[in-house]
Amino acid sequence: MRLALLSFALLLLAIAMARAETGTLTLALGGREQRFTAAELLARPDAATITVADDVSYKRAMTYRAVPLLALIGAASEVDTLEARASDGFVSQIPMALVAKGANGGSIAWIAVEDAGAPWPPLPGKDVSAGPFYLVWEHPQRSKVGTELWPYQTVAITGVESPAHRWPQMRVADDLAADVPARRGQAVFTTQCMPCHRMKGAGAADVGPDLGQPMNPTQYLTAEGLRALIRNPKAVRTWPQQQMPAFDQKALPDADLDAVIAYLAHMAQR
Repeated sequence: MRLALLSFALLLLAIAMARAETGTLTLALGGREQRFTAAELLARPDAATITVADDVSYKRAMTYRAVPLLALIGAASEVDTLEARASDGFVSQIPMALVAKGANGGSIAWIAVEDAGAPWPPLPGKDVSAGPFYLVWEHPQRSKVGTELWPYQTVAITGVESPAHRWPQMRVADDLAADVPARRGQAVFTTQCMPCHRMKGAGAADVGPDLGQPMNPTQYLTAEGLRALIRNPKAVRTWPQQQMPAFDQKALPDADLDAVIAYLAHMAQR
């Protein structure tokens, strides 16, 4: 029994070492592209040990060796949005202003790097870890960092225009008042929904269905049904390959949930 456990542990270590040796993080900013291996990032003088008290993906406190994202970006920090792509097709649209706040008392973004000699544990309910590269935040509550801005297994970070400029079809009507929930809903949709979904073709992710075409979910689901689906997808419908997580009050307060539904309803008419 002990021999079998030892063999299994050695296998996990070998897999982690292979991933760390072959995996690279691509950084494309200001017309320049760089590629980093885990070993290269861990050897940087600004690499530090950080502890994330309530890690979004692991659901507990985690300690990492990590590199500050602002330092990694360097002179290209004037970009509008950072598009962080994960190996599974998950794509976060991270406002550069949110990252920049880390230098002025806001939440601090880091690229956590998995060390081949000390592999991270598997993610809850999965047989893989969050590595070899994982974008994490220290003190996320300071800037109210959304749960979908923690892309694990990150493979590329690209400087891009904001989603609303790149894809005009996802924007609410220009004459919509600033305090209308649908306008707030557009912002919430961008951070919390676009990592997996598109809106009428707008977006870069391919994990979930497009929520604007061929039909908008508000056209075939009641508002209450849509709320229930977002709060706990598996309580509404389930299938073996289901990936959508539940969005509780902490991840998506009622006001934001209502704003997203208002945005979807608005977009169904555009």
